[in-house]
Amino acid sequence: MIKVLFQTLLLNLYRSFGYPKVLPINFTLLISTVCNSRCKTCNIWKQIRDDLSLDEWEKTLKSIGKAPYWFTISGGEPFLQKHIADLAIAIDEICKPGVINIPTNSLMGEKISNDVEKILIHCPKAQIVINLSMDGVGEKHDILRGAPGNFPKIIENFKRLKKLQNKFPNLVVGIHTVISKYNVDDVPEILDFVMQLKPDQFITEIAEERVELDTVGLDITPSFEKYSKAINLVCDEIKSRKYSGLSAITESFRLEYYNFVKQWRQGKTIRMKDFAGWASCQISSWGEVWPSCIGGIPLGNLRDVNYDFKSIWFSKKSNQIRKRLKSGNESFPLANAFYSNALCNYGVFARVLLNVFKLIKI
Repeated sequence: MIKVLFQTLLLNLYRSFGYPKVLPINFTLLISTVCNSRCKTCNIWKQIRDDLSLDEWEKTLKSIGKAPYWFTISGGEPFLQKHIADLAIAIDEICKPGVINIPTNSLMGEKISNDVEKILIHCPKAQIVINLSMDGVGEKHDILRGAPGNFPKIIENFKRLKKLQNKFPNLVVGIHTVISKYNVDDVPEILDFVMQLKPDQFITEIAEERVELDTVGLDITPSFEKYSKAINLVCDEIKSRKYSGLSAITESFRLEYYNFVKQWRQGKTIRMKDFAGWASCQISSWGEVWPSCIGGIPLGNLRDVNYDFKSIWFSKKSNQIRKRLKSGNESFPLANAFYSNALCNYGVFARVLLNVFKLIKI
């Protein structure tokens, strides 16, 4: 953590003065747009792309080195890819991150737990976080996700992964819910069911318009009134529980994020610098490097520069785009980018630390 905080200092200098040149601490790898869900809140499956091969990803990772602390491997459905485990292992061996996070719709059955076990065997030091998507209880989930029979597979997948924790304490099994206009009224039911499952973490994210998901122009975001009512229940649940150490810090970050999204949805002015394009970035499955998946602004394509990430990240074009991003909000309210932003905005980080003491109940 001390190393990460030192990197945030350098990132603040880089954002303000353009020097020293620093790589991001938070990477999202969109490894494929292929998906076996047909969600009402996502059209990524409609895109047909020429995905990077494992060899191309490995070349890219070698050009990045050990700067990143957090990797997210996303899709599409990541576990549809045969090389998902080998990619995660390559990330660990080459970049040595603290966290590797992978979401899944659970439709791939035992392949998921088999791949995760392979990852855990070869990555004993990194925290491996597997988040299972759950947007409703029972058939409501299946309808929203466009995947009949999906919900029972979530429960089966959850049980298999929890068993792995007996051998691998570095595994975190979470539940992730996208709150949209379709399920915002069902949040109390979802929350009650999830708390009975007792996952290691329960996280939510608001449905929004993203270039990555091909949802720009879709009416999927819940109103401020409904979202606020729903997320307040989630926050109350967080505050009602006892935490210690890292879990208290993690939940404090989430409380800050949920409050931030409420302000954003209410249309309030956000007094927080956006570090998308400095502290966080996304690489698409066809090799484009983006500051954030919301706007999907291409800084360059890795295939055009022999997979040299630094040549794109520190290019003249990227610097020009960053000047434009300084006055905008490229990543708001993306949860993944928010946590990097919070670390780099010391006022926000101070509030997170203050909230930690409220969550630690003696």
